[in-house]
Amino acid sequence: MRRLILCLVAAPAFAAPAFASEDIPDQYPQSVLYSKPVEVIPHVFSAIGATAPPTYDNAGHNNNLSFIVTDEGVIVVNSGASWKLAEALHAEIRAVTDQPVKLVINENGQGHAMLGNGYWAAQGVPILAHAEAAAEFADGAPQDLAGLQNYARERAEGTVIAHPTETFTDRKDITMGGVAIEVLHLGPAHSPGDTQVWIPQWSMMIAGDIAFHERMPPIFEGTCTSCWIETWETKFAPLAPAYVIPGHGHPTNLAQVARYTRDYLVDLREKIGAHIEEGGDLGGAYYVDQSRWSRLDTFEELATKNAGVVFAEMEFE
Repeated sequence: MRRLILCLVAAPAFAAPAFASEDIPDQYPQSVLYSKPVEVIPHVFSAIGATAPPTYDNAGHNNNLSFIVTDEGVIVVNSGASWKLAEALHAEIRAVTDQPVKLVINENGQGHAMLGNGYWAAQGVPILAHAEAAAEFADGAPQDLAGLQNYARERAEGTVIAHPTETFTDRKDITMGGVAIEVLHLGPAHSPGDTQVWIPQWSMMIAGDIAFHERMPPIFEGTCTSCWIETWETKFAPLAPAYVIPGHGHPTNLAQVARYTRDYLVDLREKIGAHIEEGGDLGGAYYVDQSRWSRLDTFEELATKNAGVVFAEMEFE
């Protein structure tokens, strides 16, 4: 299966866009982007995507498209779900700085992270991804592109499949304009090759889909939820970022994304585990109590699906 407020605790203070809601079809009608980029902390910007499935109205901008501005160039995190989204993001970057885009980082192999690669490749910008994410995109890109064309219609025009020009495995260190940036694959999480962009000197984590906020995480067939939790607890959380831009949902802090990602996974696994211990089957697993999470966007679309996937994962653990 392929892809399918601003709450701040303690000190970190962020620019405050509108609250997230899957009921808001578009927050930036002047642009194909769902929302106008905001400066989360000095020099780090993000165009926050819809906390909803991809639709014509949001043009597939339902993840966060971020960029880092340095004195020697700009690094973009996520190419966008289409040529037009990438082009619109580039226009927003040019409104902020005269510095050229020097690198695009794909946070995973899903269409909304990579289908905009064609635009950036046409600008001569190198594109970096984890090797597993690149392999996943190579396998699924035709399906992703067909899906985009189906829901986005004319907003998908110009989009072509373009693969990353460079891959990494564990990490890649980049220094640009005096800013040290660590491009990390901390371990298995939401999907193959999940990538985190860590800026230690600013305590800023552009987390990718290891972290969700305000919407329910989708759990794909083949996702190892116990591995996701282990990666979180042993690799992600110990970095202790002050600021987190999640893959989906507004920028916040570590405690808040832990609440809506790690805690959700732990709770669902506990519920499914108890159901299995009681002799329950797949049919019953769909109805384990997830009401604690019912106010999250995409709950209706994902809660029962997630339960079924986790049951299949845990049945023979």
